[in-house]
Parts: sequence; C-alpha cells; structure tokens
Amino acid sequence: MSKRLSVASPPARCLFSALLILTLGGCQTIGIEDVTGALGGKPETAAKTDARPDVRPDMDALRERYRAKPGDPNVALEYGKALRQTGQRAQALAVLEQAVLAHSTNKALLAGYGRALADSGNFQQAFDVLGRAHSPEDPDWRILSAQGAALDQLGRNDEAQQYYAAALKIVPDEPQVLSNLGLSYMLQNNLPRAEDTLRRAHERNPADSRVRANLALVLGLEGKKDEAETIVKADLPPDQAAAKVTALRELLAKKQQRADK
Repeated sequence: MSKRLSVASPPARCLFSALLILTLGGCQTIGIEDVTGALGGKPETAAKTDARPDVRPDMDALRERYRAKPGDPNVALEYGKALRQTGQRAQALAVLEQAVLAHSTNKALLAGYGRALADSGNFQQAFDVLGRAHSPEDPDWRILSAQGAALDQLGRNDEAQQYYAAALKIVPDEPQVLSNLGLSYMLQNNLPRAEDTLRRAHERNPADSRVRANLALVLGLEGKKDEAETIVKADLPPDQAAAKVTALRELLAKKQQRADK
C-alpha cells in the first residue's frame, strides 16, 4: 500500500468536524475515534454498545503510579489512555511519546501513541506510527481501520478504503470498520455506496450513535431528511433528540448554501 505524502483535504476536515458536532454536540475534548469509532483503544466488547460509562478514570491514582514508575510501559500506556479519555490530548501525547522513545518496539505503546497523534491532528505521523505497531503476520483489524481513518483525514480516500478492506477480511461486517468505510465513501461524494455501507453497519449495531450519525448525515445529503431525522432521534431523550435534529438541519442547510454559491 502506498505511503505517499498528501496534503489534508479541507472538505474532509470540514465533514469530520460536522460529524463531531452532530454526534457529540460539539464537545471539543473528544478525538476522531468518537466520530468514526476507529482510533479508540476500547476493547472489543465495548464496541458492541454505544454506552459511555459515567465512571471516569482515577487520574490522581494513575498520576501517582506514573510518577512512581515512569519507565514502566504498561503504566505509561494506561496513564496515556486515561489522559486521552479525559480530553488531555497534549499531555497524553507527551507521556506516550516519552514511553515510545524508551520502548521503541512495544507495539501496544506504538498503537497508543499513534492514536494520540491522530487526536492531535498529526495524521501523517499517526499513520506511520500505527504502521510500526502492526505486524503483517499477526494483523490487527483495529490498527488497519485506524490507519484508514488517518488516511481519510489526509484526503487519501482510495488508500483508506484499501485498509478498511484489509480489516474487513479479518472481521467481516464489523460495524466500526463499515462505518468508517461508509464515511470514506461519503467524503468522495459517493453517497449511494456510503448509504449502503452505513446501513450494513447500522444493522449490525443499531445502538451505536456514531453509526447513526454517519448514516443520518448521508441520508440527509441525499435529500432523505425525514428518515435521517428519525434515525438521529432513535433512543434519545426528547431534549437530546431535538438538539441532534437541529444540528443535522443546520449542517444540511450550510451544505446547501455552499452548493448554491
């Protein structure tokens, strides 16, 4: 797979930002994985549900553990993940970078560092580091999907889709990967194919609001606004549903305004 350097695509960035608003109400402490489900370090069981636990990591305890054992790669990885989870992106990046410098062949650390780089908008470096975390003889579909998401952010959609295809060979019909692939098609303005792919992802995991947001946006872009709003509102309290629908309508209106110019 080619690794040529490419300039990030402004339309891709704008659409990812729009999805962030639609999915999360504009929260600025969440990484791209919360839009696509690609780059997060969540265990496989967590991927089956959209539930977000209210319990936050015990940052004080983790900080003390890290200070006591700064050279322990497992402690650094756990602390870095917790920092990412709580929106402390710059600190997470610093912790994981130091750990990788000391343990340059630790694939778990490299994967965590790659995700932290993506959180910080360093998509080319994230892609390269994630490649170092991946072993062709023992392929990891999460890393392949994460690399695809980074490539999409760089505007390299065709290459991204090769990585999603490789991931789907390992886990056919995995909703996280399908959602990313559908979003990639959307970024290419291939809306029918995006809709078909995202419907498959939604059928596999209808509870995931990130998948619903992606599907709703594509449907809205296709002019299927009623169905889009129904999907956005699924299983949400009335106030949250109204906010999501408003965000979707504003997003579609802005896109239409740009198209009319």
